[in-house]
Amino acid sequence: MSRVNVQFTMDNEQGGNSSLITNHYLLCCLLFALAVQSCMVGPNFQPTRDTIDSVEVYRFDSLQLAMTDSVLNIKWWEMFQDPIIDTLISIGLAENKDVLIASARIEQARAALGKAKAEIWPSFGYTGAAQRGNSVQGLQLPNTTNAFNGFGTLHWEIDFWGKFRRASEAARAELLASEYGRRTVQIGLISLITGTYYQLLDFKWRLDISIKTLELRQESEDIIQARFNEGIVAEIDLNQAQIQRAIAAGAVPVFQRQVAQTENALSILLGRNPGPIPTGTELQNQMLTLDIPVGIPSMLMTRRPDLLQLEELLHAQNARIGIAVAQRFPSISLTGLLGVASTELSEITDSEALFNIGGSIMGPLFEFGRNKRRVEIERAITEQVLYEYEFAVITAFQEVEDALVEISTLKEEMVARRDHVAAAENAQFLSGERYDKGVTSYLEIIESQRQAFEAQLNLSQTTQQLFNAYVRLYKALGGGWLSEEEMMAAQQANQSTE
Repeated sequence: MSRVNVQFTMDNEQGGNSSLITNHYLLCCLLFALAVQSCMVGPNFQPTRDTIDSVEVYRFDSLQLAMTDSVLNIKWWEMFQDPIIDTLISIGLAENKDVLIASARIEQARAALGKAKAEIWPSFGYTGAAQRGNSVQGLQLPNTTNAFNGFGTLHWEIDFWGKFRRASEAARAELLASEYGRRTVQIGLISLITGTYYQLLDFKWRLDISIKTLELRQESEDIIQARFNEGIVAEIDLNQAQIQRAIAAGAVPVFQRQVAQTENALSILLGRNPGPIPTGTELQNQMLTLDIPVGIPSMLMTRRPDLLQLEELLHAQNARIGIAVAQRFPSISLTGLLGVASTELSEITDSEALFNIGGSIMGPLFEFGRNKRRVEIERAITEQVLYEYEFAVITAFQEVEDALVEISTLKEEMVARRDHVAAAENAQFLSGERYDKGVTSYLEIIESQRQAFEAQLNLSQTTQQLFNAYVRLYKALGGGWLSEEEMMAAQQANQSTE
């Protein structure tokens, strides 16, 4: 690799006129440096969200109402009206390790931005030395001499092609991306805490169903045992009663295990050691009658923090193209030196000031396409990030559609599940009455008990799925504001817009 290196220097050997010329020269260099700061090579970033095709309305949005900030920019988890959820979320946002890691990444990105901004400006330094000896560069001097000096230094690589400003642009975009990344982690955490909490309520409900079923079947087995002892019923009836009691008994430890494991998972989300989790209103008594207007799909790209994060990463990568392009051009630098030197330390302040001012230009000459390939690499990476962004957008549309269809179909399923439970419990009661009167066999009771047990468990699971479908919908729509400060800022922005 060959480089062109040209340097201009002026010193103080020409007397007073030289000093005046030098000052003019320095002033011209500074004005020239400021004048060229407006030049930047490489493509300017253009947001891509307006170029992505989206449908006018969501397929399963039955309301088809316009979405306003007041609808979605809320602490949506408060709509469940369970103070335990609020407490768990507050703990998680403060102590969850992933959130803390994301916050640390923001500080890292902020420091990187400050460093990138500092690269644009000149660097000032100092140097000092003290020597005593009778040789200079291997040559002997007639006398032993002292040498003292102190200098201030200046080095400034002028950002003629915008290399440092593109780097600052990339760092600024990465800072925004890290902030959106933390918000993505926070919204994901809130959704996980809420969803896991409702899963815990589901398992607790199913555990309660299993315990109550076990108690009923134990009572039934005791009655059949007494009748068998009196010779009223056959042994097969006793065996069938024992089987049903064992089935219910086997379900109890299953749900006990799932409750404990879900509590442990929720504890980890809170950033704490595994342990029990308090719960509030039971799942079967929770109320949720909220219809959410989701708005037009194109608004999703301005709400989802993960999409905004990818867009800023795309912005940063686009700026790196400019950095690579700037490396194909020569770099222009200014250097300066100002100080004093003396053979006696006591006279160093009385000695005449020494200075040196220079400029240099250095750039590539023959690199056999290396810098060109560097630009092509950055362009290819930018294209990859663009495709990742576009894929994330259509995936976000899918998540909203999936949540909408879940809610609409689960509501219908809930109606059927409740009817199923009511009919199965009544059939179980009637089968017991018929068996006691000798109208039917014990097989009818067994089937009725099985259906009632399964219907109750399915109702619990479907209820949990409906609540979590609402959680997934809010997450898919970008979540709400996480703090009072964000809500106030959004309200002020809306007022200023109006």
